[in-house]
Amino acid sequence: MKLVSIPAFSDNYIWMLHDGSQALVVDPGDSAPVLDALASNQLTLAGILVTHHHGDHVGGLQGLRSVLKGPVFGPARENIPGSFTQLRDGDSIMLMGLRFDVMDVPGHTSGHIAYVTADTADQPTLFCGDTLFSAGCGRLFEGTPQQMHHSLSRLADLPGNTRVCCAHEYTLSNLKFAHAVEPHNEDLAAYTRRCEALREQGIPTLPSTIAQERLVNPFLRCAEPAVIESARAHGAASNDGTDVFAALRQWKNDFR
Repeated sequence: MKLVSIPAFSDNYIWMLHDGSQALVVDPGDSAPVLDALASNQLTLAGILVTHHHGDHVGGLQGLRSVLKGPVFGPARENIPGSFTQLRDGDSIMLMGLRFDVMDVPGHTSGHIAYVTADTADQPTLFCGDTLFSAGCGRLFEGTPQQMHHSLSRLADLPGNTRVCCAHEYTLSNLKFAHAVEPHNEDLAAYTRRCEALREQGIPTLPSTIAQERLVNPFLRCAEPAVIESARAHGAASNDGTDVFAALRQWKNDFR
């Protein structure tokens, strides 16, 4: 099963899994690049997975329905355009011979879900929408710091080799903030050099892995002493993980 990132808008990725004949896509905010990818690879669109309701994730649904030969899946607690199969935490679905396990990950939006599967090489793959980014996380548009901290903690507990398929190319921007939080993190410095080299070649920094994110993502490192120290210096009320996360997220909101 081949994993492909399809660029959309200025910094979105629409993820595609295909076997050379059939394909599924995740969060198609724009139909045009998906239709181009399907046509150029002579693929049939067998299904669509949606993580949340924002327009840059669902805007292409209508334009794809005429070529779709399978279901649309999405979060039960969100309004997704058109008909779709509603999914909740703990659900599992089968599509193109793959099992996808569903996780509720509220925070960015109130009903945001993520999908976890394993490809034919038995490497888990996470489609996390805008909940987790490489070296960062989504803004809290509808959820609370407690919800998002819990959601990210659940994702951080996935196997370390899990591929992290985020929906935006925000990595370099996120790394600047991560350096401000942990200026002496050597893993962070090495990862930054690698990501800068990729972007200089026009190559996506994604997918990352859960193991990599545990080393460099401050929002997954709220129990680390250096992260706690930085968060306390920026208003964290205590060393509690939720308080640390809340301070980091507010700091990131204002970070330039």
